[in-house]
Amino acid sequence: MAATVYSFTVYIAGRTPRSLSALANLRFLCDSLLPDRHDIEVVDVSERPDLAERDGVLATPTVVRTGPLPHCRVIGDLSDHRKAADFLGLVEVDRSSPVERGGDGH
Repeated sequence: MAATVYSFTVYIAGRTPRSLSALANLRFLCDSLLPDRHDIEVVDVSERPDLAERDGVLATPTVVRTGPLPHCRVIGDLSDHRKAADFLGLVEVDRSSPVERGGDGH
């Protein structure tokens, strides 16, 4: 049986520090909890406002887990890794991988 692949869309507004932080934090979570089992699409709403409108994105950064179902979304930079993993449904994926808050684990 093939492992489940998780798909995410990150909606950002340009290359702001908050947008880049959300993307880096999502990549950290995926690399830690879903190695080789994730896809991340980045949508810059300043370039593609039609996609933000279509998907009901009202604030950035927003991360949407598009697969597996059900979809879920988190608004913010995902800096609290434990909460972000919980909100994105990643807590049950791999409890053996410690997900620390912040980049240095302290």
